[in-house]
Amino acid sequence: MKLGLVSLGCPKNLVDSEVMLGIFKEKRLVITNNPAEAEIIIVNTCGFIESAKEESINSILEMAEYKKTSCCRYLIVTGCLGQRYAKELFRSIPEVDAIVGTECFADIALVIDEVLNGRRLIYLERHNRNVRIPLRILTTPAYMAYLKIAEGCDNCCSYCIIPKLRGPYTSRPYEEVLAEAKALAESGIKEIILVAQDTTRYGEDLYQKLMLPQLLKDLNNLAGIEWIRVMYCYPDNFTDELIDAFASLSKVCKYIDLPLQHANDRLLKRMNRRDTKAGVEVLLEKIRNRIPNIVIRTTFIVGFPGETEADFNELKNFLFRQSFENAGVFKYSQEEGTVAEKMADQIDEDVKEARYHELMSIQTEISEKLHKKMEGEELTVVVEGFDGDNLAVARSYREAPDIDGSIYIENAAGLNVGDFVKVRILEGFTYEMVAEKI
Repeated sequence: MKLGLVSLGCPKNLVDSEVMLGIFKEKRLVITNNPAEAEIIIVNTCGFIESAKEESINSILEMAEYKKTSCCRYLIVTGCLGQRYAKELFRSIPEVDAIVGTECFADIALVIDEVLNGRRLIYLERHNRNVRIPLRILTTPAYMAYLKIAEGCDNCCSYCIIPKLRGPYTSRPYEEVLAEAKALAESGIKEIILVAQDTTRYGEDLYQKLMLPQLLKDLNNLAGIEWIRVMYCYPDNFTDELIDAFASLSKVCKYIDLPLQHANDRLLKRMNRRDTKAGVEVLLEKIRNRIPNIVIRTTFIVGFPGETEADFNELKNFLFRQSFENAGVFKYSQEEGTVAEKMADQIDEDVKEARYHELMSIQTEISEKLHKKMEGEELTVVVEGFDGDNLAVARSYREAPDIDGSIYIENAAGLNVGDFVKVRILEGFTYEMVAEKI
């Protein structure tokens, strides 16, 4: 049988999709990228915020149409939206044959067998945790791969539904992570990107110790790896030992993804964040002093319940002073099942919208200024594609895939996707830079 898979949401969800693809290959299903050819279609959904839920529902409905117009016989929904709204989806979209929860994707072969035998089922709890999981099939470019080091989250931020969707924080065994990283390196992967809901907590639950610094040291010794990138760090566990690892290990990208969410202590407390503005400022100063050429990405939420104009001004001033290389801004999404959903002082949508654009405008100015300062600098970049015959699209250690900008290399004849090359920055713009080969 031919099977098609639609993967939505974050890189952590993508890893789950790649695990399922490995299972399908072992089950000898033919994987197709064309849903019109697929007899089984799986939609791996995201249910984090309202826009993600809408995208997931639209994708499910779009795939359901193939049951009417082509050879699709079975439609299976997996991932966060399925976990969150299993009964509602099952009732409202009769084309769906099975819904699989977030901790059950490794049992997808069992679920497929059930639907092939005519059952329609909701499967939210794993029955056999000893099933061997085959090597996943990578869907990322041949030179890079995500490496999930933990699942779930215990941070319980008041605006976030993830702990209810993904369960408690659970680190993968150290030896298992290293073995997968080694296999990725041996397969030709040059950039490994560590992901989890909170990478800085890695190992605390299994070993009663924060193990990310040691993990980075061991990954740094892997032959063939050029870059090790760490995503989703939290300030309260960003220790001196971890700073030293970033500073001293040659393959670890001098790039820190540090979601801060706000700069007002009262709102941080309402968000159930464990940091304060003063503590974050001390950490940022320490990071910048001890890690040369560090790039910091962060995210902020505007319009959280109770955010006053003064609170927002404090956030704007913080952003001006800190001048982050990359910052994303999100409008607060009132998610059912979260603590913040019940807070009385919700902010009007038009206020959220205005604050979003104002903060993004500030970050646009900062990004352009910092990119202008890069003119004349030399960087190593990885070629990711081409825009025409003579212009390559690339990124350096300063840019994470899919969320940050790009570097365009002029006169790129002779370059290939996946090449790591040296360039000199010619011009800096808001989200992009233009470079030449050296």
